[in-house]
Amino acid sequence: MTHNPIFTRRSAIALLGGSVAATALPAFAQDAVPTVEVMAFGAEDAPVTMVEYASFTCPHCKNFHKDVLPDIRKNYIDTGKVRMIYRAVYFDRSGLWADMLARCGGVDRYFGIAGMIYEKQQEWAVGETASQIVDNLYGIGKLAGLNQEDMTACMQNNEMAQALVEDSREKMLADEINATPTFVINDQTMSNMSYLQFAAEFDRILAE
Repeated sequence: MTHNPIFTRRSAIALLGGSVAATALPAFAQDAVPTVEVMAFGAEDAPVTMVEYASFTCPHCKNFHKDVLPDIRKNYIDTGKVRMIYRAVYFDRSGLWADMLARCGGVDRYFGIAGMIYEKQQEWAVGETASQIVDNLYGIGKLAGLNQEDMTACMQNNEMAQALVEDSREKMLADEINATPTFVINDQTMSNMSYLQFAAEFDRILAE
């Protein structure tokens, strides 16, 4: 797992200090803090809610999305038994940029773009400079059908970057998250598991 024992306001500020947004277009005043949309799929009235805390630069998170989530989605989410909420964790600037790019497509396209980002993790996250990493992410965005103007606007939105980092920090502290991936299933915190272990937990809750 990727560990980060202490994710404080100071570390959040340091994260933003090197962000694309912080060094791009001049900041402009806004009347209100941007709304951080909840990224979720599955029936809202599903009896089981699974919250995933994950980082786009975490190899174990990539493996979960590649090897485990498809079966969970097929057998539990698409059948109305489980609702999944995805909460990005920003242990590094690259993870923040990846989430900002995925959010560029809106809620309906978020998980499709996120899947592509995880699938190509070893390609986009290996840039030697920040510019290379961002350009790699832009390439994924273009494959997903996003245009350059929209992607640039998303990545240079400093107010949204700050809102995302603060929202993530607050939720991690509330749920005592210090590693990725970590799951909160109906208020029970659990580490990464195999599909069969997830299925057993879902079935246990559904049988109650």
